[in-house]
Amino acid sequence: MTGKETYIDVIIPALNEQDAVGLVVVDALAQGVRHVVVVDNNSTDATAQVAATAGAIVLRESVRGYGAACLAGIEYLSRLQVASDVVVFMDGDHADDASQLKDLVAPILMGQADMVIGSRILGKREHGALMPQQVFGNALATWLLKVLYGERFTDLGPFRAIRMESLLMLGMKDLNYGWTVEMQIKAVKAKLRCAEIPANYRRRIGVSKVSGTWKGSILAGYKILKTLFKYA
Repeated sequence: MTGKETYIDVIIPALNEQDAVGLVVVDALAQGVRHVVVVDNNSTDATAQVAATAGAIVLRESVRGYGAACLAGIEYLSRLQVASDVVVFMDGDHADDASQLKDLVAPILMGQADMVIGSRILGKREHGALMPQQVFGNALATWLLKVLYGERFTDLGPFRAIRMESLLMLGMKDLNYGWTVEMQIKAVKAKLRCAEIPANYRRRIGVSKVSGTWKGSILAGYKILKTLFKYA
């Protein structure tokens, strides 16, 4: 990506993250990205107002689901007059470290990768930032990715970057818990160049909608496993 300005845009799906999302938006904008798009996934608090005040473009997606929010953000960016070159996804709970955004996109900008995952397993984690069920689930899912698709990942982490043209080519569809693993499976099947960087991970602000409850963890695990075998 040389010879022209490179446009990096960030998508942040957010559900009831009023205490954290403003910090995430400010931190991301400080990295020199063009747009930070917060997709308010039918929040019942002030998430949208806080994000807008911090400088984000705020969209509303009434269909609940992580993937549904991400798809709304992609649709918005795809309609911009000047297209995104690289899209970064990160959570709105302040667990991802936005100061690593430049490290995340560097392999793409240098022409070495099409998609880069920020691995929480390889990075430094605050105590309690990842629940035991998340660590186990990641280990199982990434092992199955290796067995079924022949690509070694260490994490299904939400902090990731991908070329916009590659992202659109993948034809993402999942509306909820299977989003991240679907992207990795489809990237491998499309023979995209995949890479990982160590990503620092903090304890989130607020309560997780997935790992914070056993019901959320079980539903997420089931959907991830279902997605892994669906595309095999």
